[in-house]
Amino acid sequence: MGNILDIKNLTVEYKSSNNDSIVTAIDNVSISIKEGEIYALAGESGCGKSTLAKAITKLVPITSGDIIFNGKSILNQSKNDKNEYPQNVQMVFQNPYSSLNPKMKVGDILKEPLDINTNYSNARKKTIVKEAIDDVGLKESVLDLYPHEFSGGQRQRIAIARAIILNPKFLIADEPVSALDASIQAQIINLFKDLRKHRNLTILFISHDLNVIRYLADRVGVMYFGKLIEENDTLTIFNFPRQDYTKKLLGSSPILKTN
Repeated sequence: MGNILDIKNLTVEYKSSNNDSIVTAIDNVSISIKEGEIYALAGESGCGKSTLAKAITKLVPITSGDIIFNGKSILNQSKNDKNEYPQNVQMVFQNPYSSLNPKMKVGDILKEPLDINTNYSNARKKTIVKEAIDDVGLKESVLDLYPHEFSGGQRQRIAIARAIILNPKFLIADEPVSALDASIQAQIINLFKDLRKHRNLTILFISHDLNVIRYLADRVGVMYFGKLIEENDTLTIFNFPRQDYTKKLLGSSPILKTN
């Protein structure tokens, strides 16, 4: 399959609060992600992983470079492309406690993107909401409840349902299991694998947890101080790392053996 996303020489800079200095969060990064794969970004906190995700979703401005989605630049889009891009590229955030509106019922949270982005009938919207909540392993009865009535794992499932409600082609998961208990993490990780297959998703998975990456990802990119310093298939990265930083990163935490 071809590339669904091409990041070309991307640089993102932030000005300090008093505007007297510039911090380079992303430094001339180029990444190509193939349609249908799970690509993981690894690296310690502050290396630029989340900033890259926000640049892809247009949550932060790009200083230079380009992002090509399905062969089209997201920086020079027609009106139709601008409307379609947010539907095709969705994001799951790290903290399910803060990413859901506590004043809205789950059904309304999931229905809201359909209200904003489609002209579907109410009956069609109701069907789509039911399908999404079923795809993340929750029962239809949750639609009448509020976010505070759920555990962290259940909230993250709801956040994932919201992210897939518009049937996107590309899903960004930014540290989606780091705020969850270890026993729940495995369930959510397997959910991403199931959704990739069931919904034909391409996933950019951002994590500092190397065991999660090893289990989930097809390919891995390693970031260090805003730069992409190494990239390869997952097996090669874990067994034959080239860069000293990658070796130190792999050696900094125990890697669980898998069959």
